Amino acid sequence: MNLPSPAIALVMPNGFPELPPLNALRVFEVVARHLNFRLAAEELGVTQAAVAQQIRGLEANLNLRLFERLPRGLALTDAGLGYSTSIRSALAMIDEATRLLRPQTSHLTVSVTPTFASKWLIPRLGSFAQSYPDIDLRVLATDRLSHFSTDGVDIAVRYGKPEIGAGLNSELLMEQRIVAVASPKLFEGTHAPASFAQLQEFIMLHDAHNFWPQYLAAVFPQHTQPTAKNLRFNQTSLAIDAAISGQGIALASLAFVSDEIVAGRLVQVFGQQLRLDKSFYLVWPRKLQQPESLGVVQHWLKQQADNS
Repeated sequence: MNLPSPAIALVMPNGFPELPPLNALRVFEVVARHLNFRLAAEELGVTQAAVAQQIRGLEANLNLRLFERLPRGLALTDAGLGYSTSIRSALAMIDEATRLLRPQTSHLTVSVTPTFASKWLIPRLGSFAQSYPDIDLRVLATDRLSHFSTDGVDIAVRYGKPEIGAGLNSELLMEQRIVAVASPKLFEGTHAPASFAQLQEFIMLHDAHNFWPQYLAAVFPQHTQPTAKNLRFNQTSLAIDAAISGQGIALASLAFVSDEIVAGRLVQVFGQQLRLDKSFYLVWPRKLQQPESLGVVQHWLKQQADNS
């Protein structure tokens, strides 16, 4: 989002004589969320200097400090903390009022992680487009936790426990079941590992979740930590792709690899599945008025999860 030049001031009507410049309030909300001028500037599409100038101007307008400048970042003062909560709520109300003024019920944004997008959602989007051609579904794939009001997100798929947060609705989409998978060509001329010792002959592919210690403790509880070679990736989708190319054995949610198993590009190495206390949830904000398309997308996502 590109903001007008900080030098441009908004003239407010007499009905709000104490209201600070709206540009400054928008910048304040973003800085309060990141507690970092650089990250705020990146989100807003302006320079750090412009962000700092807006904050200094707002503090001068209010005649109080909103942030403590620390050697490594920022911290909200007590006044800034309370003010940020109120400003975020006010901006959310303005955003909601604007959305209602511009009826766009056919547009809906869903936020998911990159792995969820590439390994589960995207392969199914063709059927959604055919079934609901009037709905413009927008996919926001990011590892960052999206904010519904500021990021324009209508619904998100989040991995965790049911306690999602205040002001949000949540519904179980699917449980997390972890399986070990590999390409069939990895075992050409040999056999798939049937014991802990045989497993050590293969490369273990890790992702950021690092489920291998927990999985091995469940499958081979009598053995210590493995000594196998390891390759590590920051995303599950990369570990799955490495497994498909025959580089080793990966752990992944069964939902992310079931299509690859059916197609024969992957095989399940062990019969055991690791069930976790965290699952995938649909999460959306509580509002008095929801777009009709939200219910359609919720139903479609749950239907796809039931069939996967």
